Amino acid sequence: MSFFSADSPLDVVKHLVLIAVVGILLVLGFFYVYLPMSTHHGETITVPKVTGMNVADLEKYLDERNLAYFVDDSSYNANVRPFTVLVQDPLPGEKVKEGRKIYLQVSMKNPPVIKMPTLVGISSKTAMLILKSYDLVAGQIQLVPDLAPGQVLKQLVNGKEIKPGAPVAKGTQVDLVVGDGQGNQTFAVPNLINMPVDEALTLLNGQGLQKGEVFEQPAEEGQTAGTVVRQRPVPGPDATIRTGQIVDIWVAK
Repeated sequence: MSFFSADSPLDVVKHLVLIAVVGILLVLGFFYVYLPMSTHHGETITVPKVTGMNVADLEKYLDERNLAYFVDDSSYNANVRPFTVLVQDPLPGEKVKEGRKIYLQVSMKNPPVIKMPTLVGISSKTAMLILKSYDLVAGQIQLVPDLAPGQVLKQLVNGKEIKPGAPVAKGTQVDLVVGDGQGNQTFAVPNLINMPVDEALTLLNGQGLQKGEVFEQPAEEGQTAGTVVRQRPVPGPDATIRTGQIVDIWVAK
């Protein structure tokens, strides 16, 4: 009597048991023998250090180690050669499978262009912190006579004044013109008497002086309305004033 014949219910049970056992062996063989052999299960590669290397050298270097790379970010650093690897993921020493991509951040060749920040009117210390946060370089600080101590009066690039919002490349050197807090440039007090008020204010501005209070008073005989009839400090042969000081004026109504 053949083993595969089914002459009784017991034979049927034997056949079913045999089929189940064969099925289980096939499943176990697929997951624990075939798959590990075909996918090199358990075989790992130690990630090498690639930071500091040039991207041009990576393909051959990683191909020899059965690894690949992908540049997913870039940034600018004036002190680093272009296309140098700055950051890598996974990190050196980690274990990965063959063919794993290493994600890289590399240095850019050209610096990105940004908008020039506003520095005028703030302290030079604050201005330098802002320049650093914008990846700009704080250059020379030129002190000039002015009553505002340490305050930025001008912002310069290549010797020319640059306005806030103007395009500027990261890494650009920005020079600052800063008040010395003394306003030590002295000169004779300008005589504003009998000048139209708008001309008087223009003169004050041109000489680096600040407009103070503007008082109005009724015009007296011989006075023209809209002209300066009195000022403080008073002009005179020996009267001097310093850059940045305030001048008050009285105007005839």
